[in-house]
Amino acid sequence: MAPASANETEGPAEQVETGRELALADFSPPSVNVGERLIRMAYRMGIPSSMLTSPMGKKSKTRLLATVNNTLPGNRVAGTAIRAGHFLVHGAKTPIAQVDYAGAARVTPPLEKVVHSFSWLTDLEACAAREQGAPIAERILTSWLQANPTPPSKPGKGPAWSVGNTGMRLMNWLVHAPLILSGEKALRSRTLGHIGETARWLDRHVTRGEDRLAEVAGWCGIVAAGLLLPDGRPRRLYGEAGLMKALGELMGDDGGVLSRSPLAQMEAIALLVRLRNCYHATRRDAPESMERVVHMLVPPLLALTHGDGSLGSWQGGWAIDAEDVGALVKASGVRTRPLRDVRQWGYQRAVANKTILQFDTSPPPMPQHARYGCASTLAFELSHAGHRLIVNCGGAASGGGLVPVRLEQGLRATAAHSTLTLDDANSTAILINGAIGSGVNQVDVDRKTLPQENGAAATRLEASHNGYAARYGLTHRRILILRDDGTELRGEDMLLPSTRKGKRGKVGFAIRFHLGTDVDVALTADGQGAGLALPDGSYWQFRSGAGEVTLEDSLWVDGQGRPQATQQLVIQGLVSRGGGNFGWLLKKMS
Repeated sequence: MAPASANETEGPAEQVETGRELALADFSPPSVNVGERLIRMAYRMGIPSSMLTSPMGKKSKTRLLATVNNTLPGNRVAGTAIRAGHFLVHGAKTPIAQVDYAGAARVTPPLEKVVHSFSWLTDLEACAAREQGAPIAERILTSWLQANPTPPSKPGKGPAWSVGNTGMRLMNWLVHAPLILSGEKALRSRTLGHIGETARWLDRHVTRGEDRLAEVAGWCGIVAAGLLLPDGRPRRLYGEAGLMKALGELMGDDGGVLSRSPLAQMEAIALLVRLRNCYHATRRDAPESMERVVHMLVPPLLALTHGDGSLGSWQGGWAIDAEDVGALVKASGVRTRPLRDVRQWGYQRAVANKTILQFDTSPPPMPQHARYGCASTLAFELSHAGHRLIVNCGGAASGGGLVPVRLEQGLRATAAHSTLTLDDANSTAILINGAIGSGVNQVDVDRKTLPQENGAAATRLEASHNGYAARYGLTHRRILILRDDGTELRGEDMLLPSTRKGKRGKVGFAIRFHLGTDVDVALTADGQGAGLALPDGSYWQFRSGAGEVTLEDSLWVDGQGRPQATQQLVIQGLVSRGGGNFGWLLKKMS
């Protein structure tokens, strides 16, 4: 099926696509015979490949067995910056000559990942012919090898040797081998030796990844090495079994990764697409179980696209450009529609004519799954005709580019999302170093189709969370009703006592509506609303039934991970500990 268009109206609630049920077969290792099972077991126990594949254990000379055709395009702008002598990460330039490849002088996490995963090879390949790019790649590789001559005894000895960076680096070296193995014989021999050492290091340490996605990256590197290095059959069999197990622990029943991050979803797809390219380079088809996983990963990602094809800003991610999302989906080979009701991943999607609503109806991810988990429960985004009307700030994971690292924790906060906050507190505690604390652990969701006058209909989404119950004795419930012609979103935020005996006193509340950068806003004279003009000429009116509307500064992180100044509408005041309700309306006037 072709992807759903921006103006396609979704059907009634009874036809909601809930995602396919997982079966054990989805994550079982590829079928092998008894002999191959024994080889896999022996390799896992530490018996060298050469003893399992070569007569008398004769060791083969390290070389690459095939050249991989990379189907995932890189960023030409970032590649051009490399040719000019800079790493360009989320808008921030860092001179290549000033990078400490040993990791003693720590740099920002996004730059560390680009440098030590060698993802920059994809960007360099995208902007230059091999003859022009290879000398640059070899200079950077030489500096990196001098700083990292041998693998450490265990992971975590600097950013170069995290399991995630190491797995991605090994795969990028193998996929982009023509860029790093075309020069002088001494460097080529040294690089091939390091590739072999890295693969053996991953064999021993892959299960000690910093998170599930890092472990998947490590297993992908192992399988790629098993495909492209001599005597690789035992390593491939070992890696395929480990990879499928790791993928089963990475994903939920509906295909969404358990970190709930669209960035992680994209990275998982990209890893498997590159690994598929390695299979094809050796004239093999990727295992059927791996292809099933790719088909499961794409629909949840599409659920977070707006009408222009770019992503919503959720769980540390930013509004990744439609071009990047489209290139990844094209490379995946999956043609499907977005899921609307991704229960386990935790996002609801409603499409009404040219209007798209995204609604976070799940607790934040568990700390072991996410580095940039956000307290965004019951936040929403709304776009019309490809223009963003209501957004979240997004971009916590881009901290260290043009977004300062010190803003990361604030961008993960409840107030950085379009939802209600109490007493300026987060609905789930946001801790330092990416950790998530206590707060929301239960969310109730209900989705219905409501009949309207003149035979029309509307999608009604209702959800509640208990993030404020322990501190304030209140449950936050939000109801969103989107007309099927896309011209009206009616909302109501309710605070309900979480126990039979409500607490006394009052507490401050604020309901925030962060506005897209394209929105031209003006408050109404009565202070109870605002007019919102979009670039397509449409005019929307926001009305509050809950008090005065004020206008405050905000920021939004764009498709390249760069901060952009914008504004937010805020309704705030005091509410009784016994509860209260606050209605509001967004209506298209022309």
